Amino acid sequence: MEIIDKTIVLGSKSPRRQQLLKELGFSFTVKTMDTDESFPDAMDKSAVATFLAEKKAAAFLPFLDDREVLITADTVVLARDRIFNKPENEREAREMLQALQGDTHRVITAVCIRDLNQQLLISDSTQVEFSPLDGTEIDYYINTFKPFDKAGAYGIQEWIGLVGIIGIKGSFYTVMGLPVQKVYQAIKSTYDLRY
Repeated sequence: MEIIDKTIVLGSKSPRRQQLLKELGFSFTVKTMDTDESFPDAMDKSAVATFLAEKKAAAFLPFLDDREVLITADTVVLARDRIFNKPENEREAREMLQALQGDTHRVITAVCIRDLNQQLLISDSTQVEFSPLDGTEIDYYINTFKPFDKAGAYGIQEWIGLVGIIGIKGSFYTVMGLPVQKVYQAIKSTYDLRY
């Protein structure tokens, strides 16, 4: 599936986003760019993912041509009014997972879809409930799966999701990093598709 007369560009290093967009049926190319993921301290934490998705798209804009549709995204984990981004090392990953276990948190994924003429912003939120995990389980997960490229230091589709997640309220795919149903509907309602 493709957009007629356009090429979709996924501006993301995330293998999960690449997998989900492929499973959604779209043909696309991947382009990556390191972007500053800082945000204003006073910003409403529920708006951070949208701010960062739009910021990532803005970095690509000078290199976008009129036949391309760019998709960028950002995921944040929000618990007790604190944002959990990607951990920088094992210690941070352990601290994040210790803070999240035995409680409910919120995962917000925002997506920016843009071409040279227009921009669409999508945001979706899912509640995730973690069962209590002990230190051995947390260490096993970190050492085996190296979750340093994941917000909140975990991937719901990995071992920790199988053994630790009691339930979710919302989209599983939002937690994975791309609210695919909303992305599909946004593209479908904006562009002409060839199936």
